[in-house]
Amino acid sequence: MTVVRTPDHRDFIQSTITPRKQADCAVLVVSARTGEFETGMSKDGQTREQALLAYTMGTKQLIVIVNKLDADDVFKVGYWPEQVAFEPVSARCDDNIFEASDKMPWFQGWILQRTEKIVTGQTLIEAFDALVINQSLINKPFRLPVQDVFKIAGIGTMVAGRVEAGVLRPNMVVKFAPSNITATVQAIEMYQTSIEKAVPGDNIGILVKEVDRKQLRRGLICCDAQNDPAQETASFIANVIVLHHPIEITQDYTVALSCHTANIRCCYIQLLEKIDRRAGKTIEVTPKSLKSNEAAIVKILPVKPVCVETYEKYPSLGRFTIIDMKRTVAVGIIKEVEKMTVASENMATSISVCDNDTKLN
Repeated sequence: MTVVRTPDHRDFIQSTITPRKQADCAVLVVSARTGEFETGMSKDGQTREQALLAYTMGTKQLIVIVNKLDADDVFKVGYWPEQVAFEPVSARCDDNIFEASDKMPWFQGWILQRTEKIVTGQTLIEAFDALVINQSLINKPFRLPVQDVFKIAGIGTMVAGRVEAGVLRPNMVVKFAPSNITATVQAIEMYQTSIEKAVPGDNIGILVKEVDRKQLRRGLICCDAQNDPAQETASFIANVIVLHHPIEITQDYTVALSCHTANIRCCYIQLLEKIDRRAGKTIEVTPKSLKSNEAAIVKILPVKPVCVETYEKYPSLGRFTIIDMKRTVAVGIIKEVEKMTVASENMATSISVCDNDTKLN
């Protein structure tokens, strides 16, 4: 099990976006102190925003750690109560962490509804054991967003990241898209131990041959060069929800977008439909602008080369966030992706003017 701490202070939201996208489960810690819970669940509260961030980034499993079971409002962001483990704990005294506490006789444990069975438990560790892992990703073509690149003296170039789909083995030929650089996997390490196979969920280091550290960067996609390799994205269509923004968003609006480990500038080149957030039905075709709390289907053009995928095929590579003014201003799910061709390259050249003429507010 890999545990990643994501501070909830606004100043740290941008730096915690990547680990949020990689999580299989979110653990939401709710304060039981008088006033803190109410503040966290208010319109601008961090408890509400953290839960919303987790859900919109595709983390469908949630554990809530509280001292009082009164966090009903968290369900409004999308989680079903039957699938959330509420765990009252005392971190200071280790109550209900590893063993059931005798100081909380009123707590009889939690019951979770899973696809095939009912799961029960009483401790935080049991809640972790009840998590469901998406096994279908192992059968997909290999994908690993590059998180960091190191040069190890006397050994070579090491690429770090989390396997999001497929299987990686030594001696495989991998491609780093969209740069089209290829390399041979010399060795795979996890927690300083050599392994012969890496599967979805593994945080690994890849020792590659025939490539220099300066050729690689964060945000590239490492993929199997011989099995449906990733391609550069020309444009994509996404469902977007505007959470908070002081002005209306219009066509040709340029934004800073974070998808998997890539942080890029993109341009809204077309507002296709404004949709009802709850029903998903179209309420306006080709709207002129979007305001806070509105949802829409938009076409987005990356200003710089990047690889993204549809959420349906690769969930972690198909969801994104837009951070501005130290807060999440919008979130989105990618529905369709147009791969780069000669024609789309020409289109990108002409549209990229919006990056020079439009300022990010």
